[in-house]
Amino acid sequence: MTSYIIRRLLLNLVVVWMVASFVFLAVRILPGDYAAQQVTNQFFSGGAGTTKEDKDAALQAVRERLGMDASIPEQYVRYFGDIFQGDFGKSFQTGRPAWDIMREALPYTVQLGFMSLLVALVIAFPIGIISAVRQDSLVDGVFRSIAILGLAAPSFWTASLLTGVVLRNDLWNLNVVNPPGFWEDPLASIQLFIIPAIAGGVASGAVLMRILRSQLLDVLRQDYVRTAWAKGLRERYIVTHHVLRNGMIPVITVIGFLMGGLVGGSIILEQMFNIPGMGQKLLLAILVRDVPIVQLQSLVIATGLVTINLLIDLSYFWIDPRITVKGSGA
Repeated sequence: MTSYIIRRLLLNLVVVWMVASFVFLAVRILPGDYAAQQVTNQFFSGGAGTTKEDKDAALQAVRERLGMDASIPEQYVRYFGDIFQGDFGKSFQTGRPAWDIMREALPYTVQLGFMSLLVALVIAFPIGIISAVRQDSLVDGVFRSIAILGLAAPSFWTASLLTGVVLRNDLWNLNVVNPPGFWEDPLASIQLFIIPAIAGGVASGAVLMRILRSQLLDVLRQDYVRTAWAKGLRERYIVTHHVLRNGMIPVITVIGFLMGGLVGGSIILEQMFNIPGMGQKLLLAILVRDVPIVQLQSLVIATGLVTINLLIDLSYFWIDPRITVKGSGA
């Protein structure tokens, strides 16, 4: 087991390095950069000279100040050297350390992701279990139709619909001007986050429900389950002790993928509700080519996802003791 964890950690480091390298190259290969945008704005506003030579000189000065005047290989070596020293650079836009900006945004994204995942699990597990146990019944047909509707509805459409219902009926206040975190005002935070959480959780819950139903149906057809029925065991005991646990591995795997999808979906939802999370910060940084913010946000997201996948893989050994690590016998 120890050797397996070490191999996976090393593999995760390679994956994170590849993601960081790809993002590093992407933000430099794409046309336009922060320096060009700044100089162009000054040029049109009259803050810089009107000749091409003046504009080129101003552009070179800004790039030197931001450390963008060196060649890409030099920037690449310097970038990873700074990372190893714990230096993630400063925002081009604000001049603040990128790590401080990310640290302020992370709790909002974690809260939205946790609430969305909770909504998905609350929807998927009861509906998936009932739909599998009552296969081809009226209840199963209704639940499957709901799942298809959840898959077809984009999260931003669901969020817009729910927002309209809340505002039209004046159910509660949505503080999108100064969005509070749960640690600041729990009630106001839940009132704001519940709509994007439901919007993100419904689609994820629909996917998870269909996977859970399909997997449980396979397990229900196994001989040991038929034997349990023949012995007269209660339905609840059979489902919880025999069916559910033996069908959980593919479901846990899908949960890992859905958590990655929730991070991507939070970009749209955070922008819609003005939630100052990592998604909103990343989108704004991409628009203005704030390279240090884009690089750090992508690095943190990649590290979080590979860590989640590792934890999910390790959970297989707890769920099913029959699973062993090849070559270790444990």
